[in-house]
Amino acid sequence: MLWIGLREGAIPLGLFVAKTTWHVDLAVGVGSGALLIGVWDLMRRLSGRARELERQMSRLLGPLEPAEAVALALLSGFSEELFFRGAMQGSWGWLVTTVLFALIHTGPGPIYRMWTLFAAVAGLVLAGLMLWRGSLLAPVVAHALVNGINLARLDTSDARPEPE
Repeated sequence: MLWIGLREGAIPLGLFVAKTTWHVDLAVGVGSGALLIGVWDLMRRLSGRARELERQMSRLLGPLEPAEAVALALLSGFSEELFFRGAMQGSWGWLVTTVLFALIHTGPGPIYRMWTLFAAVAGLVLAGLMLWRGSLLAPVVAHALVNGINLARLDTSDARPEPE
């Protein structure tokens, strides 16, 4: 918020939501989130590495209550979009922002390259939403939806670690 305030002089409400087209931005965000969920679903169907990544992340996060998954999805979706699309993209452009977004979504070992690849694709979509719609509502909704569905997926039986 500070970065945006220093750059803009004031933080405009229009950065977060357009008064007259908020319903379009909401629908576009939901549709884009659904598209990204489909992309990840395809990746996990075609790649054992994607399925192994889900198993590893499930072990790292442990069981999540539904309210915890929703809260984590909303918080991460809003905060990451505020930082990447709200602050960084407005200062450094969509390409640098997308690359940095992908790079922070990584981890140890080759399994995590799937996460980085997906984050690069998602980053391009989210950057495009910000450029097209002009507010954070669509990217935040898409990001939170993707995170929420994927967090819920981590708690399903096919992603949970086998009992020892």
